[in-house]
Amino acid sequence: VPTPIGNLEDITLRALRVLREVALIAAEDTRTTRVLLQHYEIHRPLTSYHEHNKLTKLDAIFAALESSDVALVSDAGTPGISDPGYELVRQAIEQGVRVESLPGATAITTALVGSGLPTDGFVYLGFLPRKDRALRDFLTTVADERRTLIAYESPNRLVDTLATIQDALGDRQICVARELSKKFEEFQRGTVSAVREHFTAVAPRGEIVLVMAGAAETVPVVWDEDRIRTALAERLETGDSLSSAARSLAAESGWERRAIYNLGLDSH
Repeated sequence: VPTPIGNLEDITLRALRVLREVALIAAEDTRTTRVLLQHYEIHRPLTSYHEHNKLTKLDAIFAALESSDVALVSDAGTPGISDPGYELVRQAIEQGVRVESLPGATAITTALVGSGLPTDGFVYLGFLPRKDRALRDFLTTVADERRTLIAYESPNRLVDTLATIQDALGDRQICVARELSKKFEEFQRGTVSAVREHFTAVAPRGEIVLVMAGAAETVPVVWDEDRIRTALAERLETGDSLSSAARSLAAESGWERRAIYNLGLDSH
């Protein structure tokens, strides 16, 4: 059951009904969830289910599921998205327990739509690595990804992370979405260098979502005819067959293999 990421109004009528009907609510932090339940006057039993006890709590949750329904919630947003939930859902499916996944709040799509960056395809990266070397290595793996990139980051690391992103990915367009749905919500959009400059002057606070433009599409450079003829002659002189030379040059030059082959025939 997704819960609000900041504004308590961002919960569905269905979610409220389910939370009122279940026999048990498994919550990432019972104190946080209790605030939400009290706001909507929901009085249901709570049990903790978080990163440090999620495996040991499975038996107790499945014991409850034998006789009644259990709702899983995280502190904010959709359970299982960088929050506990995956192991429980997987185990439930393996045991033949019916799983209902309710739609609702998530910072990922909220930040993406508000960023102004392309929404037709995106890659969610989760929380970025904390160490600089690990972060650089990770960014290298997505440097050529053309879809929009989305990640979570700590406000304490944001400025350093932006510097590493600029080094690894270039000064591309980016949006830092901060404190989504809360009183001090902010979308800071622009190049990586400009956004970094802003948060160097104004220390960031609160929950941070990074939305980064994908790699720009590169336009292949098509060789002119003189360059093709010169390269073809060089390869033929080294012993390549005309067919082999035409095939390999086609992969490099932007020319069709047949056109290169015909140039070779004409030169003879």
